[in-house]
This record gives sequence, structure tokens and C-alpha cells, in this order.
Amino acid sequence: MPADFSKVLVVGKSSINRVVVSKIVEKSGLKPISESPEKAGKALSGLIPGAVILDGGPDDKDCDGLLSSIDALRRASGKAQPSVILLSTRNGTPGSLGLSSVVDAVVAKPITPERLQPVINRLVGRS
Repeated sequence: MPADFSKVLVVGKSSINRVVVSKIVEKSGLKPISESPEKAGKALSGLIPGAVILDGGPDDKDCDGLLSSIDALRRASGKAQPSVILLSTRNGTPGSLGLSSVVDAVVAKPITPERLQPVINRLVGRS
């Protein structure tokens, strides 16, 4: 199943953060699908979004349970799809923060359109 680049899966424990991020995704002309970490795996099995935005929570670990599913999707597609953006309490790159190789970009909180939108556009536009 090919990736649907019009869709972005927004995952996080905080429903408020998911709403904020979903609004920014919509401004990029994409369709957000908002899920809790517990339900996101099921959503991923039904569609392959162009990008996944993970809210890492206070320790960047809230969505760790999804990383293996995303990694499997990426291996199956033979490409780095879907792209993965981690919303983090820390500044840095995935490598400097010691994050999974599945994470393509890190956006530091607080989440603002000015910080997040260019990253979404770059990663989804890259595909």
C-alpha cells in the first residue's frame, strides 16, 4: 500500500497538544489524523500517512511504543516513509538527543506554527 502524502498522523497523550498540532498540519494543506499513543498503532495499520508527528511528552518517551511499527512500515516501503517528527522538550537533532533512527526531525516545544510548519513542509514535500 503506497503512502498517502495528504495525511499526517498526529500522536500524543495530550489532546490539547494534538489539537494544536492538527491545526498547524491543516495550515500546510494536509489532513491530520489525531490519535492517542494507544490507538495510533491501529491507525497506522489502516493507512500509511506521509508523515507522523509524535508528541514525546515530558521525557520524549510517550510514543516509543510506535517506533517499531513505523520502522517496519519504512522497511516494507523501502523508503523513509512515513517521515517522523518528534515534538520534544529538548533542542537538538535526533542523533544528538540519542533518539531512534526512525525520527527524522525534532521540533522543540512550545509548539508554534513558525517552528513546526516549515519542518512539515520540508519532510512531506521531500517525498
